[in-house]
Amino acid sequence: MIHEKNYHTSTMQTDLWEIKIEGPIPHSQLKELKFHDDLQAFRPASKQFQALKEIADLEEGRIIVGVVNNTIVGYVTFLHPDPLERWSYFKMDDLLELGAIEIAPPYRGIKLGSELIRVAMMDKAMENYIIISTEYYWHWDLKNTQLSVWNYRKIMEKMMSVGGLKPAPTDDPEIISHPANCLMVRIGEHVANSSVEKFDRLRFLDRERYRTNK
Repeated sequence: MIHEKNYHTSTMQTDLWEIKIEGPIPHSQLKELKFHDDLQAFRPASKQFQALKEIADLEEGRIIVGVVNNTIVGYVTFLHPDPLERWSYFKMDDLLELGAIEIAPPYRGIKLGSELIRVAMMDKAMENYIIISTEYYWHWDLKNTQLSVWNYRKIMEKMMSVGGLKPAPTDDPEIISHPANCLMVRIGEHVANSSVEKFDRLRFLDRERYRTNK
């Protein structure tokens, strides 16, 4: 499969900032930007920035960023699921995972996350993929936002819906371990029926394994 990437951009204007949203951008462009120090939800900011550069180098990897004065203040990533996760079990070339989305605290509450996802989906090549996002409450910033898991879940659903992702059932043990967790899915217009059927088996992989082992 050829992983076509078509650059798109938009601008958000607030009372305080002009934010440029752009991508997918390559490693060469990323390294010309700075990375906000508060983007450290997953790991220290410097290491997270390095991780973004590595994802950008992947054939299928996509990085969409929000930039203020040459500094990345938010980002979203798309790539194949981790080889150790169940979602890579069938090694589907047309399955991408929204691996991470993060907004620096000063830039939250202005729908920057939604705009990052919207710009990502402007690329018509995204219609060739099944796109998933695995939402686990333990990844959410409940402490700083002071939101309940259910209110945070509503925010995540609303943000993902901008990109056409909707909750989908699964028997994945991690997701069903807490009722606030969920699998979000978007199936592109040009995805083959055979891939959709394979993905349906993947969503209920434990059930399939049980039947196979009976």
